[in-house]
Formats: sequence, C-alpha cells, structure tokens
Amino acid sequence: MLTITDLETFYGPSQALFGVSLRVEAGEMVALMGRNGMGKTTTLRSLFGLTPARRGRIEFDGRDLKRLPAFRIARRGLGLVPEGRRCFPNLSVRENLVATARPGPWSQARVEALFPRLAERRSQMADTLSGGEQQMLAIGRALMTNPRLLVLDEATEGLAPVIRQEIWSALRRLKAEGQSILIVDKSLGELLPVADRCTILEKGHTAWTGRPAALDEALRARYLGV
Repeated sequence: MLTITDLETFYGPSQALFGVSLRVEAGEMVALMGRNGMGKTTTLRSLFGLTPARRGRIEFDGRDLKRLPAFRIARRGLGLVPEGRRCFPNLSVRENLVATARPGPWSQARVEALFPRLAERRSQMADTLSGGEQQMLAIGRALMTNPRLLVLDEATEGLAPVIRQEIWSALRRLKAEGQSILIVDKSLGELLPVADRCTILEKGHTAWTGRPAALDEALRARYLGV
C-alpha cells in the first residue's frame, strides 16, 4: 500500500532525514517509533507534502506522491491526525466533522458511534472541548475523509489515562475492521500488542524494522530509552 524509500528531507540547508524507509501493507498497523527529535514528524510531514522531501520515493498503491500538493495526497486516500490536534476552534464538533467529509462508509453517525462523547458535544465549539475530546474529534475528522490509510502523529500524548484507553479502544476497533494505520505514539504498553510492525528512527535514519515481539529490552534501551 504505502512504501517510503530512501527519503531525504531538509529544513533549509539542514538535513533532517537521511534515507528513511518504511512500508505499510493493507490492513496493517505500523508503528513509527524513536526518541524525540529523531525525525518521526518530519517523515509524516514529508509523506503529506507539508515539508517536501528532496530525494527518495513515496509510493501509494504504486503511484509516486512526492511531487503532489497536500490536498491531492489527501484525495488519494491518506488521512492525517496531526500532532497537537489542530481542530477548527471556532467551529462546532459537527461542523469540524462535516467540513472534511468525503463519500464513503464513514459518516458523522459512525464517528459518533466510535466516540460517543462527540455525540454529546455535537453543538459545542471545538475550542471548549478537553484535550482528549479534541483528539477524538481530530481522529473523527480524519475518518470523515474516508481514508484508506489513517496516519496519527502522537496519538495519545499528554492525555488523561481514561481518555487514552478510550482512544486505544477505538484504534483497536479500527484495526479489527481492516483500517490501515501508520501511528506515532510513545505508549508502548498499548502500541506493541496491536501493531503489526515497527520502524524505529535514530537521528533521521531508519535504525530498525521488525515485528513487535522482536523488540526486546536491549533494543528498547538502545533506541527508545530516555
């Protein structure tokens, strides 16, 4: 489905990615991992054309995305839940959802069934929601684009434990329904049991790729420890 090969991305003269490679097959959940500042968000920004890669390939269903603007990448079937949520603050929950709606199986009613809190807050302005509710809204908004690949950057960072569990429950449900997912998150206890594969970045390089069961304590200490 998605194949990223030898991706190199720069911020001005400073190189941030040095040949990053990863893949996501249909129906998989792939975890993009690494310490802070190792290139995870830059990889996602490059995937969506927000910080265009200078070299390498980004292929989705065999078609090169690297030269496309962000809105065309989204139309190809990629949905982004960005770090920091970035809901439209002056729109209601319902308006945030319908603003991005595209034809497909995901509707407002289905999103509200996944996240009942959003149904309760339907008429509430997005900027009055809690952080966890805003994250649910950001995920729902991405699902309303009916993506073939859902991409989440820091899916549960900074959220209360009860909200994190609600979001992980929803992500497990999406995975069970066959939704392809590329996710960045530091909650290894929830992430590893549901992920099919992990890719770890170290200083802008792909340092390790493998199944979660192979990510032993030595690898965790080497690449993920503080």
